[in-house]
Amino acid sequence: MPEKITQNADGSLNVPDEPIIPFIEGDGTGVDIWPAAKLVLDAAAAKQGKTIGWVEVLAGQKAFDETGNWLPDETVESFREHLIGIKGPLTTPIGGGIRSLNVALRQILDLYVCLRPVRWFTGVPSPVKHPEKVDMVIFRENTEDIYAGLEVEEGTPEAKRLIEMLKDELGWDIRPDSGVGIKPISETGSKRLIRAAIEYAIEKQRTSVTMVHKGNIQKFTEGAFRNWGYELVREEFADFAVGWDDCDGDPGDKILVKDAIADITLQQVLTRPEEFDVIATTNLNGDYLSDALAAQVGGIGIAPGGNINYVTGHGIFEATHGTAPKYAGQDKVNPGSVLLSGVMMFEHLGWQDAADDIVRALEATIGDKVVTYDFARQMEGAKEVKCSEFAQAIVDRL
Repeated sequence: MPEKITQNADGSLNVPDEPIIPFIEGDGTGVDIWPAAKLVLDAAAAKQGKTIGWVEVLAGQKAFDETGNWLPDETVESFREHLIGIKGPLTTPIGGGIRSLNVALRQILDLYVCLRPVRWFTGVPSPVKHPEKVDMVIFRENTEDIYAGLEVEEGTPEAKRLIEMLKDELGWDIRPDSGVGIKPISETGSKRLIRAAIEYAIEKQRTSVTMVHKGNIQKFTEGAFRNWGYELVREEFADFAVGWDDCDGDPGDKILVKDAIADITLQQVLTRPEEFDVIATTNLNGDYLSDALAAQVGGIGIAPGGNINYVTGHGIFEATHGTAPKYAGQDKVNPGSVLLSGVMMFEHLGWQDAADDIVRALEATIGDKVVTYDFARQMEGAKEVKCSEFAQAIVDRL
């Protein structure tokens, strides 16, 4: 019988052999990539004597068509009740309409870590000479920064009042035809994000944590993020980690915590990727950085992601790319992003053997040059297969 995942008193998860896991199929190509990923996840779980009690919940276009609501309360409640879930891509209109459903889920459930591991899988075509040097884990703050959605539209009474208030109270001269947004960065949000990154580095025996920020310009938001991080190291992790300024560049056997300006980081992850290990960063920087790094190892089509609250035990793992509606229903696109997000989910559940099996089978499939169109067009002698056929090829190699 399927059972709920529960949280133990120490914060760890109690995972039955047949856990109930809610899933969102996703909009656009979700109809193709989710069944493909599910096929592999089920096969890998079964190989290790596990079974997943999948429960579909609705969000996005499918939810709107069936219920008139883009994100039904029942969906949020199911994720809240069952702790762990997975989802395909969801529609987000640009410039109006609903706000991002992905952001809404993160904020409602306070999933404050966006976890994005970025590594190269053997055989995946890459635009860089040494993609194997990229092995980074990004901890992106998920609830603050400009993604808080605190904006007023240009020309509205609210924008006029806010601009006038900022002029009267702070002397700020803002053009009257401006839209205005507020960028909150808190000590609470910053420290819990950086804490999670350092704890991950300790658990996984990584060598460094780099705080990426734009504190040279945004001194009281991103600059504060950096300063709070170093403060946290001294207060809570002195036995395990040391800040750059406190060790003259030589951390000994401790994890080195350092910082880097966001713009130069985007250059250095290309030119000196081996110098980066775990990265802790603010929301917008993390968005840019995780997609740029994905390009170095084969593209966002195989980039996994997870949104996690390490305190409450909640986590939603997700495809990190868009819905690509023009390809929907064509059984064409690469299911790698949602599949590897499932691998992350397995790791989070403690199902490491099943996760490792999928990665080995995926690499074997790509090594045999059995790939979807996105890789086939970059590989000589490749056999181009459909999305579902790629998934079956991975299962055949489990």
